[in-house]
Amino acid sequence: MYAIVDIETTGGYAAAHGITEISIHLFDGDKVVEKFETLVNPCQPIPRFIQAMTGITDEMVATAPVFEEVADAVYDFLNDKVFVAHNVNFDYSFLKAHLAVLGYEYNAKRLCTVRLSRKILPGLPSYGLGKLCNSLGIQIENRHRAFGDAAATVKVFQKLLESDSQQYIVKSLQRSSKEQMLPPNVPKEHWDKLPYTPGVYYFHNEKGKIIYVGKAKNIRYRINGHFSSNLDSRQKQNFIRYTYAISFQTCGTELMACILESSEIKRLWPVFNYSQKRWEDVYGIFAYEDQNGYLRLAIEKNKKHLTPVYSFHYLVDGHSILRKLIKEFSLCPRLCFMQRESQPCDSSCFGACKQKEKPEEYNKRVQEAVT
Repeated sequence: MYAIVDIETTGGYAAAHGITEISIHLFDGDKVVEKFETLVNPCQPIPRFIQAMTGITDEMVATAPVFEEVADAVYDFLNDKVFVAHNVNFDYSFLKAHLAVLGYEYNAKRLCTVRLSRKILPGLPSYGLGKLCNSLGIQIENRHRAFGDAAATVKVFQKLLESDSQQYIVKSLQRSSKEQMLPPNVPKEHWDKLPYTPGVYYFHNEKGKIIYVGKAKNIRYRINGHFSSNLDSRQKQNFIRYTYAISFQTCGTELMACILESSEIKRLWPVFNYSQKRWEDVYGIFAYEDQNGYLRLAIEKNKKHLTPVYSFHYLVDGHSILRKLIKEFSLCPRLCFMQRESQPCDSSCFGACKQKEKPEEYNKRVQEAVT
């Protein structure tokens, strides 16, 4: 039996963020036999940009049960099932960590529909849930809500089961397989090439840019450690989300690896090497898609797990940049949080805030504004 799961949260890693919604579909390989869905009070504010993306507000979860009240039901639904999700280690890390706090010992076999889709359905334009469903002709209702995304993941998983002529799903569940712990976008071939020797390793993002440099006495064991335990930390979730490739450089000794790592960090200045970098508490403009499919721009303090499209030291600079983008690219001030809902919309808006302009047309201008 498979437990196909999607959750919504207040942030990117379980150690400091809460769950706002849970949806679990029990799937027997042919049909969904039972469902569990609930909003959850995370006992912390939901950031504004997440409220806009998911449609889940602080008011909606104020009267919802806290996780402790639904933990028994969640555990019963998940226990002894194969845990399936799109980017599985994100959802799994949150539920495992929240259950552990309450004394539940939960471990499960996992399947990631991102990794499986890349294996079974190669060559698609994108493997994010929205674009993948579009390629497969699957309609998503209530995008960025747990129940909508979980229902879509069920349909994706059905397609994968039907198309899995090479038995990748069965192979992924074998004890010797590393598929369960690898980031969703890293080819297994990269893991297979890792040596058991000292050296320096590099994590690359989607564009090939190095985002982390590390040293190791044993490169394979060290990288395995990054992805096989403690998945609730900010660093681990950043690695899982943003790593698309792994490369390495062997060294004769651990000392040589230490020296090379230090010089490489100073040369490359990777975004996730915190120990030798000081994070500047500046502001940024962040782009994300809301529940209606419109790209929105919002000014927030820089977050270490999110990449801004613009950064600046002072809030006033951000307002100035955003006003300029609104004017130059005819963006909607309401969708950029520069105008209150009660105020009449600016003349530059073509009706996106009232869904009179199609998301595709509006989003094209937003993309032009941020690239």
